[in-house]
Amino acid sequence: MQIIELTDLSGEGAALFAQLTNAQLRSRLEPEKGIFIAESPKVIGRALDAGYAPLALLMERGKLEGAGGAVAARCGEAPVYTGSRELLARLTGYTLTRGVLCAMHRPPLPDAAALCAGAARVAVLENIVDATNIGAIFRSAAALGVDAVLVTPSCCDPLCRRAIRVSMGTVFQVPWTRVGRTAADWPAAGLALLGALGFRTAAMALRADALTLDDPRLAAEEKLAVILGTEGDGLAADTIARCDWTVRIPMARGVDSLNVAAASAVAFWQLRRRAEG
Repeated sequence: MQIIELTDLSGEGAALFAQLTNAQLRSRLEPEKGIFIAESPKVIGRALDAGYAPLALLMERGKLEGAGGAVAARCGEAPVYTGSRELLARLTGYTLTRGVLCAMHRPPLPDAAALCAGAARVAVLENIVDATNIGAIFRSAAALGVDAVLVTPSCCDPLCRRAIRVSMGTVFQVPWTRVGRTAADWPAAGLALLGALGFRTAAMALRADALTLDDPRLAAEEKLAVILGTEGDGLAADTIARCDWTVRIPMARGVDSLNVAAASAVAFWQLRRRAEG
């Protein structure tokens, strides 16, 4: 390992982990230079397992042994910057909860049609802006057999630090991409693409005329896309109108709805593909 001791907040290595905004990290105008930050040995390990390329690590001195050192050993010639807990907190703007960060190359996103070509169950996230919800949805998608996730152009970045952390690195395990480049590409063009790929679409929405989630017609669909809407307002009316089904989760005790992340887990489990026979 190439271990470099940080003694102040200057220098090229420190700049990788300085208090950059998500937009600065993403470098949308220059995607070939974009990076993201993964946090904790477990999450970094999942990114490495998925083939993501490390640029550098930032690690508290005490983490050089054990799990931190083991993950650093997998990062080849990527430098390992280290320093005191206090210095690293000043550099990043927050205390490292697991003591290890890794800056990684942000790969180009795959084409949505190619991503979904062999999928049977797809989740589509419309304009969900809370990184915690994004991370939790990806974790449920990974655990409950969703083949791919599509996020609309106005959706939160799944590779922002908080979403990655909440997902426990499962964002690296579930194939995902954006459906369209601008807000104008959704819902008309995006739903038309899903239809052309053979998907029936299920809009999760609170409508009196909606099917209940346990309707057998839904689970029987060979290819189904589950559409989940933004916090508070839910799916746009135009999106609901263009979908094949409107679907709601039956509720008890007068509760009208679940948080979108909780609703996603219920929907993914109920609508999963059952093994034949």
